[in-house]
Amino acid sequence: MALVARTRRIDADVDLLDVAGASGVVFEKGVDGLAGRGEALRIEIPRLDLEQLTKVQDALAAIESDDDVRRPGSGAVAFATLPFDPDAAAAFVVPEIIVGRAADGTRWVTTVGATGELPEPEIVADVVAEPRPSRYEVAGVQDVEAWMQTVADATKRIAAGEFDKVVLAREVRVTADVALPRLALLHRLRRAFPGCFTFAVGQLVGASPELLVSRAGETVRAHPMAGTAPRGGDPTTDARLAATLLASSKDRAEHQITIDMVWETLLPFSSYVDSEPEPSIVAVANVQHLATMVEGRLSHPPASVLELVAVLHPTPAVAGWPVDPALAYIAAEEGIDRDRYAGPVGWVDADGNGTWAVGIRSAIVEGPVARLYAGVGVVADSDPQAELAETEAKLQAVLSAIVRP
Repeated sequence: MALVARTRRIDADVDLLDVAGASGVVFEKGVDGLAGRGEALRIEIPRLDLEQLTKVQDALAAIESDDDVRRPGSGAVAFATLPFDPDAAAAFVVPEIIVGRAADGTRWVTTVGATGELPEPEIVADVVAEPRPSRYEVAGVQDVEAWMQTVADATKRIAAGEFDKVVLAREVRVTADVALPRLALLHRLRRAFPGCFTFAVGQLVGASPELLVSRAGETVRAHPMAGTAPRGGDPTTDARLAATLLASSKDRAEHQITIDMVWETLLPFSSYVDSEPEPSIVAVANVQHLATMVEGRLSHPPASVLELVAVLHPTPAVAGWPVDPALAYIAAEEGIDRDRYAGPVGWVDADGNGTWAVGIRSAIVEGPVARLYAGVGVVADSDPQAELAETEAKLQAVLSAIVRP
């Protein structure tokens, strides 16, 4: 069936969460973002490699375009949340209705369907009453003492030279007495983390601070993060903790591993790549991270954002370094299935533009059950008790949005 994507400007302001409703897709940061509903096309791939992702890009390019806006995110757009394991299957979805919003005030709606069958879209989703849970059960999947022992074992493996760093995650499950209200959760996350990417794609819902990669025309950007310190309500204490994080040789070394990998990976696709000379602090509600912006200009013809996702994921910030032995250790010792946690989540348009975040600070929501994850970068001098505390702080970010009195 031949498809056409018709894009028109709209004047009214639009809340993208209202567009997505209780079951649609949304990916936004601040005033920029996209949201959609329905399913005009579903593209399934057996694994995340360049050959399979090229098929996705080709399928988008095959959709006829009638586009009055012509900017990144207009026309046909596919959304996906990709698995942490690159050998696992994934699916991209092109919604029937897609609404976009940009920082310069431009707003548009795209309708995707069979040629000649494009009725005027209902931009805002129907309001669906979502029952509010009254009881929750919260339980860790791994034994805490056993997890800390794994951290201690990893430090010994690192000291022995098996790898330089490994990221170990914990999983916590929340079970409510009714289905968890997805739209209400999104609103809470957006209020709590206004500087993050708020997203709901498939079953993954979250607010990630970390940009894996974006492409707009020839411009490519990444904003990797590694190294974390807590935050509280006291500005003086937060500033002291931020200064300690910036001065930490452990955290700076961990951070530099990720920056070097991102820079070296993007360089073959680019005419130049540059990065900030020093990391900065990115603060979210309850933690703060070391972060460095990496930006470049892609060589001609510019690579699709999906090509860049394929070569960048997983970064050392979510796997470790070197990546292959770190992934082998995670598979053998972590004791959980990460599923979509720490995988890429985002969108791609027919021209290869797109934005992809790292799927952290997230939960996999299935009816009344939510699976939450948090990971830490373990290096030679990591302290298991301190790493446990870091996972608790990170888990609290999403847990506090799910469990409501």
